[in-house]
Amino acid sequence: MPISLDKVRSTAPGLVGLYQAAKVNLDKRGLGGERAAVYLVLDRSGSMRRYYKDGTVQHLAEQALALSAHLDDDGVVPVVFFDKVAYPPVEVGLTRYQGRINEEHERLGHMGTTNYAAAMEAVIDHYRAAAPAAPAFVIFQTDGSPDSRTAAEKVLCEASTLPLFWQFVGFGDDEFKFLRKLDDLPVPRKRAIDNAAFFPAGPDPRGIADDDLYRHLMDEFPAWLAAARAAGILT
Repeated sequence: MPISLDKVRSTAPGLVGLYQAAKVNLDKRGLGGERAAVYLVLDRSGSMRRYYKDGTVQHLAEQALALSAHLDDDGVVPVVFFDKVAYPPVEVGLTRYQGRINEEHERLGHMGTTNYAAAMEAVIDHYRAAAPAAPAFVIFQTDGSPDSRTAAEKVLCEASTLPLFWQFVGFGDDEFKFLRKLDDLPVPRKRAIDNAAFFPAGPDPRGIADDDLYRHLMDEFPAWLAAARAAGILT
């Protein structure tokens, strides 16, 4: 069961507006009864520094948590930080989310490069270990291309037979040619089904209205659910 508005009001009143915005968009898509474990993957390459400093990354985590309150029942989002490596997942939850992103970011210290493949593998490993009955909806945030495009593409294609959907979100003014390529990888020549989507949030992601953010996040998820069920990846 999703987490109720009353529980959000009592445990995380600062998320009520986001929770309501997420509900409107889920209902519009006919996703009100869907279940999914929401993951958040966060880029901490050096060029991301300003987005941590100004609260933009924290806000994305709050948006993800509010979405998770509808799709999952535990009030927790596993967060994978990555740079040249992926770090063990940490949890952001309704009872502990304020300031949590920068707290973890600062704990990790030096910022590195951009290893998509390691971050994706960390999500897959965590999901397999948790073995939830529901699929995973992975919000994967980055502001540039990966260290190894070949490795990232390989992991994404291999993961197309798993119940995981990858929603890439681009911060900044990069052209994101590689992420656009991932979004358009051919089916079935490269992957079993289309398991990824991408949208550019631009240089001021926090300036995007919450309604618009959720609309973008949910844009291709319904089609993936249908394709995954048709392929037997989901029951």
